[in-house]
Amino acid sequence: MPKSELYNLKSDSLTDSSYEMNPDKGFCKKNISTNKKRFKNKIAVVTGSTGDFGKLCVEKLAEEGCNVYLWDLMPDHKFLSSLQDKYPEQTFETHELDICNENKVKENTQNIVSKSGKIDLLFNNAGYQGDFKNTLDYSLEDFRKTIDINVVGAFIVLKEISMAMKSQHPQGGSIVNTASMAGIGAPPNMIAYATSKAAIKHMTVVASKDLSPYNIRINSISPAFIGPGFMWTRQVELQAKANSIYFSDDPKNVAKEMINEVPMKRYGTIDEVIDPVLFLLSDESSYITGTDIKITGGI
Repeated sequence: MPKSELYNLKSDSLTDSSYEMNPDKGFCKKNISTNKKRFKNKIAVVTGSTGDFGKLCVEKLAEEGCNVYLWDLMPDHKFLSSLQDKYPEQTFETHELDICNENKVKENTQNIVSKSGKIDLLFNNAGYQGDFKNTLDYSLEDFRKTIDINVVGAFIVLKEISMAMKSQHPQGGSIVNTASMAGIGAPPNMIAYATSKAAIKHMTVVASKDLSPYNIRINSISPAFIGPGFMWTRQVELQAKANSIYFSDDPKNVAKEMINEVPMKRYGTIDEVIDPVLFLLSDESSYITGTDIKITGGI
């Protein structure tokens, strides 16, 4: 499903602006780590694989020798072809998948196991940002949609992949869920999204206790202001349109107001989110489970 079907683009009326905030400004400058081969011969599933987080995660896993199955509502076949051309000795498949469809998730999980014999890694990342409206104006329809995708869908994927990890030999794997600082800081005008991401954070902790006997580690990440990209532009512009006492009605000012909350005085970049994801997926974090990493610039 394209963004035009998942999001109400007519109602949102977003512009083409990216509200870029120079990552070279601010404090604690970004460092680029050297490439490794932590995931050679591993089998990974990435949901929301055409989004900003998902796509970069797939690219970085591929660089480190991983075989990746890409799940998304709208598969990117051009991206898939580029991966197959660049890494011909590795396996890449993309599948159109609604994570809320339990039968389809089961079917796709079983297909991976039958082809590859195992699943080592899951980036449980697919999600929906929801509307930006005061609680009193928030529709039940969008609240249910947000919870269904972000909580129920994430649970279905988590459960089915974990079942596969439990059954395989050797047993085990590593899972990272995408939570959000919205689930911790509780921003205004985002009651559905914030509620859903708070649920993901707690789902992670409970599941980590339930799954550790099967050598399955599960952690989460909670990014704050990350850009540029569709989600950054959307939250800046829709917070400006929300008629809120907390933000300006000028999106340029909203972007500045958000960044002024950050001690580092800049937003994070997509790779600054995905590098911690890769750490949590890798054996470098072998004694870490039930943990949420806040990727916030100090908030």
